[in-house]
Amino acid sequence: MILYSSDAEADRVFLRDLLGLPYVDAGDGWLIVQLPPGEVAVHPAETSGAAELYLVCDDVAETSAELRGRGVTVEGEVSDQGWGRLTTIRLPGGGQVGLYEARHPTAFGL
Repeated sequence: MILYSSDAEADRVFLRDLLGLPYVDAGDGWLIVQLPPGEVAVHPAETSGAAELYLVCDDVAETSAELRGRGVTVEGEVSDQGWGRLTTIRLPGGGQVGLYEARHPTAFGL
């Protein structure tokens, strides 16, 4: 996965610190951070090409509070969509990453 950012250096450090997972420096501060297990889903849309990144947690309200306590900008209130609860994390470069609590079966344990 690649995120594009107007402040790549700040977003790299932010994700490294936010995730707290192992990483490598590929040179000149280009951090590549290991990601936790993931899933992919395909949703119907009018046009193809859009993509979104969500970090999944067990309790989005609790995780949001923890992140805010660490100085992370979590935008808005938690939205309950029935199939899941979600909010958004603002990256230093201005981009967004979703924070999501699934209420549907997940493929993590497969």
